[in-house]
Amino acid sequence: MKIVLPDGSKKTLEAGATVADVAASIGAGLARAALGGKINGAFADLDTPVADGATVEIITAKSPEALGIMRHSAAHVMAEAVQELYPGTQIGFGPQTEDGFFYDFALPEGVSISPDDFAAIEEKMAEIVKRDEPFVREVVSRDGAKAIFADQRLKAEHIDDLPADEEIVIRRHGNFVDLCSGPHMPSAGKIGPFKLMKTAGAYWKGDSDNEMLTRIYGTAFFNKKDLEEYLHNLAEAEKRDHRKLGRELGIYMMEPMAGVGLPLYLPKGARVIRTLQEWLRRDLYERGYEEVITPHIYNADVWKTSGHYGFYHENMYFFQINEGTDEEPRYSEYGVKPMNCPGHVIIYKNELHSYRDLPLRLFEFGTVYRHEMSGVVHGLLRARGFTQDDAHIFCTKDQVVDEVVAILELVDHIMDTFGFTYEAEISTRPDKSIGTDEMWDHATESLKQACARRGLAYEINEGDGAFYGPKIDIKVKDAIGRTWQCSTVQIDFNMPMRFGLTYRTEDNTEETPWMLHRAIFGSIERFLGILIEHYAGALPLWLAPVQVAVIPIADRHKEAAAEFAGELKSVGGRVEIMDANEPMKVKIAKAQSQKIPYMVVLGDKEIEERVVSVRDRAEGDLGQWDRQKFIDVIRDAAI
Repeated sequence: MKIVLPDGSKKTLEAGATVADVAASIGAGLARAALGGKINGAFADLDTPVADGATVEIITAKSPEALGIMRHSAAHVMAEAVQELYPGTQIGFGPQTEDGFFYDFALPEGVSISPDDFAAIEEKMAEIVKRDEPFVREVVSRDGAKAIFADQRLKAEHIDDLPADEEIVIRRHGNFVDLCSGPHMPSAGKIGPFKLMKTAGAYWKGDSDNEMLTRIYGTAFFNKKDLEEYLHNLAEAEKRDHRKLGRELGIYMMEPMAGVGLPLYLPKGARVIRTLQEWLRRDLYERGYEEVITPHIYNADVWKTSGHYGFYHENMYFFQINEGTDEEPRYSEYGVKPMNCPGHVIIYKNELHSYRDLPLRLFEFGTVYRHEMSGVVHGLLRARGFTQDDAHIFCTKDQVVDEVVAILELVDHIMDTFGFTYEAEISTRPDKSIGTDEMWDHATESLKQACARRGLAYEINEGDGAFYGPKIDIKVKDAIGRTWQCSTVQIDFNMPMRFGLTYRTEDNTEETPWMLHRAIFGSIERFLGILIEHYAGALPLWLAPVQVAVIPIADRHKEAAAEFAGELKSVGGRVEIMDANEPMKVKIAKAQSQKIPYMVVLGDKEIEERVVSVRDRAEGDLGQWDRQKFIDVIRDAAI
């Protein structure tokens, strides 16, 4: 028979040849490195037979799919270890995940597993890996599967739920057997270094009506270096967790009484938010934007016109208002805004516009509310109430490219300011969409041209655009290599048409403007959470809620400390005087723990010589500075 390789070349093999035979026919080195394969794009084990004419790809440890296959195999080894250590354990499902794997267990009565037990499980897993037994694939009948899993009630139940015509595949590994179509490593000995991470509760098949199982999470890599780097980054991420730092630094708080996902900003957090907004506001005015302010609630008719009432209703908060009297009630329905765009559209429609008015760039720091499920709410990164640095640009079709280029310039300025590198992704027309082919083609090509003019590389995300138009998403990379979705630029054909927006053309006809949605921070809450984690709480001098801690050495120096603090405040500095009756080392340690950029110490010598002793939170003692020099540094950092 003949098979086709990824490069299009063909090979002739004996009928019945397996994926392993294909690898061996290419070379002995590939045969040793082979972990699995793809047959016509579908994953397959090395012992899977190949049909005549099939396209075959060999998977090695260098293949992007290899890590997932190895982790899936590690999940089986973990389940095998748990069953050996805790006889009578019922096994659920054990898939790979983005960062590792997990397996769900119904443990015997009286047995529980905690992180204290991980060492014993890992030791047993190491024994199993050392035995290097193969993962063997078998196709069995339904009756055969039920017999095999007669003592495994969860698996037996799952077999009953399978479609009558579905092929049932099991995977044997030593004495362990599981329902699994694979793929897997050839044998356990090829599993790399692993680590168990945590336990959690999980309902069987994700249904809260079913029993609660014990889920054990783990991870695995092909080499020790990658595992150690992952664990280091995990520990670093834990140290940088914005929820922990936000509480310790007095940035924000959450209060169950206030509701899920609704942050309350403390004075320091409010300072940071307002500083961010003022910095961006000043820049936007220079770029030709005009600021507007829109209501937090609208009559439901607005949301019906915009389409949110029908398409986004379950994510919004609606309520009734009696606009009549108690004797003759007249109820109207209102909705809290999840987005700012309808308000900007209404403002556009308030006046007649000609082509000379365009582009019209309206921006707002608008607080919106969306009903996120409580299980996905996560500090500032996923909240129910948040403020967007929102803007909507109304322009002609021919102005789209220039406007998107200008937006990308703004993105670059902001991300460079914070030290972020970033990537772009263009999402194209989904199956369900509005607008003509010509509109979509022009819009998508406009986004590509804008990226090209900025020299911005991009990936194409086919079919993931909004129903009303294509978009560019900007994904930033933080200090420890994590990627975050932030800025977005979206073209909208829908809302201008729904609200009947027009402008008078040069030919004195009426046309519908094109509308660009854009947010650079995205959610200011989310961006702040990312910044806190990116900087590990040590925000840059210009953004820090307290820039300088002025520390008098003794009570007799308090007056001079207050005087110097006043000078700093007069040039826009944000200052805290640390004059509590505490040792100097304690005061410095407190300022350090609060991530205050500068500590200024004043004693007899400093007062007499008109200097200040300066400490930097990162570099430590910077020695004595002329007062004016330090004041100039703080003045230069003012917004």
